[in-house]
Amino acid sequence: MKKWLAMVLTLSLAAPAIFADDRKEKERLENCGLVVQEIMDIPDDIPQDLIDKADCIIVYPSVLKGAFIFGGSYGRGAMTCRTGERFNGPWSAPTMMALEGGSFGFQIGGQATDFVLLVMNERGARAILSSKVKLGGDASAAAGPKGRNAEASTDVTMRAEILSYSRARGLFAGISLAGSTVRPDNSANEKVYNKSVSAQDIIFKGAVAVPPAAQQFISYLNKKTPKNLSSGKEI
Repeated sequence: MKKWLAMVLTLSLAAPAIFADDRKEKERLENCGLVVQEIMDIPDDIPQDLIDKADCIIVYPSVLKGAFIFGGSYGRGAMTCRTGERFNGPWSAPTMMALEGGSFGFQIGGQATDFVLLVMNERGARAILSSKVKLGGDASAAAGPKGRNAEASTDVTMRAEILSYSRARGLFAGISLAGSTVRPDNSANEKVYNKSVSAQDIIFKGAVAVPPAAQQFISYLNKKTPKNLSSGKEI
């Protein structure tokens, strides 16, 4: 009886923390939807032709820059890709992602900063979904050009596998995250989908449906950029 009571007490104490963690991941997905819509809808935004050629998009809402100085892993967000073998279908259910600091070169200040990363080719997408990827090392990365009339065909832009953007205090800009790493957050995926599921299965196998918290995120992208206009991927 005592053992049973102890077990019940332990579970009752752990339950609030579990529910709080689950809610945190849901709020993160909701924030991803808000961030991507706000950034892509402003006049001086990410060039539409780049959005239309991206295979995947990663959003990290409210990253605390000060955390990087101390080597903490405080960037948490989500990644979605176009479905299909050639990345030319509708946008997938999201996989949760982590952003880990490794660069001391960028300083926006101590305020929270939103990041949007465009993954421009299949090689970059598959690398990120399979393991930890160092930006500027394992995958080529560059600050993305901005503005509706921006020249998006520069050598740097065309060569980069990942283009990165930031927004802090209302200021929007392309920013280099070289030296930082991105990786799937499988523990967060388990909380979101209530089962163990890998990032690759979420994206490539359609192992899960889009959760309610991510509906705004995914439906906005399907409306904003329904087709992949990269060479050889148009339907």
